[in-house]
Amino acid sequence: MKKILLPTDFSKNSWNAIKYALQLFKNEECTFFLLNTYAPAVYQVEYLLVVPEPDGMLDSYKENSLKHLESLKERMQTEFNNPKHSIETISIFNTLVEQINEEVRDKSIDYVVMGTKGATGAREILFGSNTVFVFKKVKCPIIAVPDTFNYESPHEILFPTDYQIDFQDEHVQPILDLIASNISRVNILHVLKENGLTEYQEKNKQKLETYFKHSAYVFHSVQNESVQEAIANFQLKVRVNLLVMINNKHSFFENLFFKSTINQIGFHLNIPFFVIPTKRGRK
Repeated sequence: MKKILLPTDFSKNSWNAIKYALQLFKNEECTFFLLNTYAPAVYQVEYLLVVPEPDGMLDSYKENSLKHLESLKERMQTEFNNPKHSIETISIFNTLVEQINEEVRDKSIDYVVMGTKGATGAREILFGSNTVFVFKKVKCPIIAVPDTFNYESPHEILFPTDYQIDFQDEHVQPILDLIASNISRVNILHVLKENGLTEYQEKNKQKLETYFKHSAYVFHSVQNESVQEAIANFQLKVRVNLLVMINNKHSFFENLFFKSTINQIGFHLNIPFFVIPTKRGRK
């Protein structure tokens, strides 16, 4: 039984992500947890950490949240009537990231699926700042679905890696689960440096090959390109339905999302982005 957390602010953007999750896991026994957090801007994070929900002050926010959650649940059941799926709702006064982390710990969530809409302005990266913050703070596999993406089964998965990770079950199993239920091929992409792979990288590559030995996979190596260029150029050749990265510290992932500017990025993703943490959150 898969446990999928679906954060929602009741926007078209979040509904698009919910539709994606319902179709992606249509053949799986799942419990979907619809999460809406309500914390008006006047309440700062510091306030939320020390003060419980104020009596009487937020009744209208809570009532509105519960009403919309029930309406959304009914819509999911009506438009995607699936006996394999059950739906629970969570309405709570908290910040989004804090509550996602609590739900991940308390319910042993397998995946978080959320909508994303790119920010605008000079400081734009790839997604809105909210999504990037979730990538950084939540220790659970996250699938971020662009607001313009219409569902496609992830038959072609692109998995860029620098082979600097000692791959473990918790890194690869979420990918293997998706492959098994969607008949996917994994394209493992590496940007090769002039001096080639180190002994450590070669060992990790062989370990990754062992993980995928019963799956469809292809190794790709490119030279004289940045990671961004390699991803963008690969998508021109192959119709990729899902981009997967492992969020390991001091890697190209961290540089790409937390240290780059828009001028360094130079491309935008229009496909779902699957981010796997190197360490899972624990109870």
